[in-house]
Amino acid sequence: MSRYQYPETALIHGGISNDPRTGAVNVPIYQTSTYQQDGLGKMRGYEYSRTGNPTREALEKLIAELEGGYAGFAFGSGMAAITAVLSLLNSGDRVLISSNVYGGTFRVLDKVFNHFGITYTIADTADLGVFETQITPDTKAVIIESPANPLMTVTDIAAVSEITHQHGLLVIVDNTFMTPYLQKPLALGADIVVHSATKYLGGHSDVVAGLAVVSTAELAERLAFIQNSTGGVLGPFDSFLLIRGIKTLAVRMDRHVENAEKAAAFLAAHPAVKRVYYPGLPESQGYAVNKKQAKNGGVMISFELHENYDIRVFFERLELVMLAESLGGVESLVCHPATMTHASIPAEIRRQVGITDGLIRLSVGIENIADILADLEQAIAQAEVRHA
Repeated sequence: MSRYQYPETALIHGGISNDPRTGAVNVPIYQTSTYQQDGLGKMRGYEYSRTGNPTREALEKLIAELEGGYAGFAFGSGMAAITAVLSLLNSGDRVLISSNVYGGTFRVLDKVFNHFGITYTIADTADLGVFETQITPDTKAVIIESPANPLMTVTDIAAVSEITHQHGLLVIVDNTFMTPYLQKPLALGADIVVHSATKYLGGHSDVVAGLAVVSTAELAERLAFIQNSTGGVLGPFDSFLLIRGIKTLAVRMDRHVENAEKAAAFLAAHPAVKRVYYPGLPESQGYAVNKKQAKNGGVMISFELHENYDIRVFFERLELVMLAESLGGVESLVCHPATMTHASIPAEIRRQVGITDGLIRLSVGIENIADILADLEQAIAQAEVRHA
């Protein structure tokens, strides 16, 4: 648990926040691959940077404290973190995954882990009755995103954790969209939390990283072995960048959310918009559950325009908001899930879970909200198909 009462303080001073040797107020970048030993078996705490590095250790202790976990682990990407966590499973095990998850999570299960006899089932984790019926004897873990990418579907993490633990399964929650500032899955019963730290934790679209936090010493020992054995660790410079980004997470997220709430309201009232997916809107799916388990609705919004609007023109006419993969930076970004983030999911499955070809995902930045809304407005207006 955090040593500090308020998260804003923990973000800055949590983990190892300075250098006791020199008094430096920031942990230095220990850009080294190996460490001198004082004799056979006489190390000063480190032997090789794949196994341990002081800069990475500071980050790992920080994210563990922020998530309220036993131990944290830093990886070279979010997918490296998920891959390491999935490596806790054995051949013959089955994983339940939320019905709309990041395409990369689906892809690594569908195209990589299936070669090792680890299978998956797409589950409706938002419907507790249906979810429990999908647990089979070979199911060993559940992967939840809440809100889920890209339809912002909300899952009751505490309820799913309770059901899942009755069956002896691991609960893994991807907390990328919410961050520990807005939601703490371990406190709700999850066993493992993963992050694409590239997104809000880094916050500036300048680092690719992944983090995982576990709730117990037993899981920590197992995941530490996997991290060291497979070697997908985060480098010291990127660890430094991520620590720096996390220090401003609170102020950035407050502004992000303020803008997102206004953008969601704008889109919900716009005559050109057919549907808005944002858990901060009272009429949205899972609003009450999200309000119970998270600080607010977060930042991510998805929406669809009516059929008489050409989304290709909409993307082309945007000037401030950029069409790009990823999310969570200070700048506003849009993407087309069907051809970008979720293109690896077969079209039939996308249709079944509701990821339409007209779906637009918006990561609301921290620019002035008036500029964001003006750009959306002019791009939507130009996208209208006018018949002669």
